Parts: sequence; structure tokens; C-alpha cells
Amino acid sequence: MLKLRRGVVVQAGDAVARMQRLEVDVAGERRPALGDVGLVGEAQEGDEVVLNVEARDLGLGSGGFDLVHANLTRGLGGSGIAGAHVMKLNYTSLQHPVVPVEDERLVVPLRRPVAVCGLHGQVPALAWAFAQAAPDSRLGYVQTAGGALPGALSNVVPELRERGMLAEHLTCGPAYGGEGEAITTIGAIHHGLGTGDWDAAVCAPGPGILGSASALGHGGMAALDSAHAALSLGCSTLVVARMSEADPRPRHRGVSHHTRTVLDLLLGKVVVALPEGFDAAVDARHEVRRAQADLDGYQASGLPTRTMGRELRKDPSFFAAALSAGRVLAGMI
Repeated sequence: MLKLRRGVVVQAGDAVARMQRLEVDVAGERRPALGDVGLVGEAQEGDEVVLNVEARDLGLGSGGFDLVHANLTRGLGGSGIAGAHVMKLNYTSLQHPVVPVEDERLVVPLRRPVAVCGLHGQVPALAWAFAQAAPDSRLGYVQTAGGALPGALSNVVPELRERGMLAEHLTCGPAYGGEGEAITTIGAIHHGLGTGDWDAAVCAPGPGILGSASALGHGGMAALDSAHAALSLGCSTLVVARMSEADPRPRHRGVSHHTRTVLDLLLGKVVVALPEGFDAAVDARHEVRRAQADLDGYQASGLPTRTMGRELRKDPSFFAAALSAGRVLAGMI
């Protein structure tokens, strides 16, 4: 059963891009909570809500808050979307209708580049470096499964959109709440590069990541599906290496086992971007391209410089890998 608890909103912040931060009294304990107003409506102080408290009670690193499951005071008047016939989160209590972006036309081969990330935290560095190298090109973001599903949970995507470093944000598969909804990853890539006006795409999960410390049981495996989707459309496909020099877990140091597993299992050849000056080895079937990573420039950009609680200077290779990927992606246009 879902771990649901009743509570009363004692503090309600303004909704920012669909998400509203709250404090909720649950049996005398004030708990931070998050409400997706696109699903459950905007809450006010005094509202009675039902919270999913599982993630916070488990102490998950990326889930230090409760989630509003329903607003019993004012959240029962939703009207849906007239004419929509496709569901996201289908056959769950949070299923809701969307209008998918997929088109009846099939345009292949696309012959445009797609970068594939295993972590959301790679997106800002990649997008910044791409913008520096190809300022007149349009990079679209496809949010996949593997991390947070709500499109509005990322703080950095709206900033990248505002700065012009991302041209559009599509959510695909179970992910929802982007500027456009796609049923599949391949449909999102096809829409942006085949029927839209993107010059390149980056596919990555939302914030956070699912993980079980096993070879295949982690959200980074979404990159395998994204890479296969891109390859099947005739796209030049780039895998962004997850790298670290400071991660306490040996499996993530150097090129992470997340990336190595994806490269081992791929059914086709891809490009792998690696930063100059950092030692790393990958599956010899794939093409390695190296590029300079402007760590100082990115540090000064104001974009996020922390990964897994570590600052850029403590773990430069994580950011260097994503920055080099942005430059390589620009050169693939």
C-alpha cells in the first residue's frame, strides 16, 4: 500500500512552474512537502491534504520532502483536457490526459546529432558548452524515465530556457509536465529533429536517479533506450560519459559503470565524448572524440556546480565530461 497520511497545510508558497512548496502539519509534525499544481491544484493554508510520505521517511537523498497526493479541500474540481485521449501515468491514481506531440509523418533518416546523458546533472554543463560552441544552433531537451518524472521539478531547465540554451523541453514516456508531451522517447526525438526546428537534441532523465548498486538496476540505463532510439532514426548519437575522481564508490570512479554498461550493451556504434587531460578508457567498438572543457568559464556561468554534494573543484571530471560533450555535439551538427 501507498504510505499516505492526512495533514493540514500551515505554510503555502507561490507555485513556480507548476510546483508549490508547502509545510504541512502531520500529527503535530511540520513536514516539507511539494505539490504539482498541474495535477492536484494549488493549495492554501488550512487546506486538508493527503501526502505520500514514503520518500522522506526512507531518508532518500533526492526525496527529502513529502508529495501531495490529493487536496481534499479544493482539489476535487479538475476538468481534464477536452478532446485528449492519451494518458500519462496511465492506470495509476495520478493518470491524466495529454495531447501528444507525435506526428503521423515518419521522417527518416534524420541525420542530426543526439546526446544521451545518464544523469540530469550533466544537462546544464552540456547545454552551456554547446551554446558557447554553436550560439546560433537550437538544442532541445527530451526528459526520459530514470529520474524524477515531473517536468517541473528541475530548477535548472527553466533557467536554461530563459538563457536560450535550450530551445524546448519535451517529457516522454512516464515523464510528464514539459512544454510538450511525447508518448515515447523516439517520438520526442523525431518531433524535435524531424518535424520541429531543433539542430540537436539531448536526452536525459529528470533530477535524481533510481539506483540499486547493481549493473542493470539503475535509472542510468534509460540512456541505452535513448541511444537506440536515436540510432534507429539515423541520428548521429553521442553518449555523455559519467565520470568522477572523487566518488567514494569505486564503481563510479573514472568512467562510471553506468556509462560502461550502456556502451557494452549498445547494438550500434556511437560517439563517446571525453575531456582532454583526463585518462579514461571505453569499449573499443565506439568512437572516442576528445574536446577541451572550459571549467573556469562554466564555473563563472552561474549554473549548478555541485554533483552528489561535491563542488566542481572537488570533482572536476564530472563537469569536464559533460562540457566536452557539449563541444563535441556542436561539432556534429
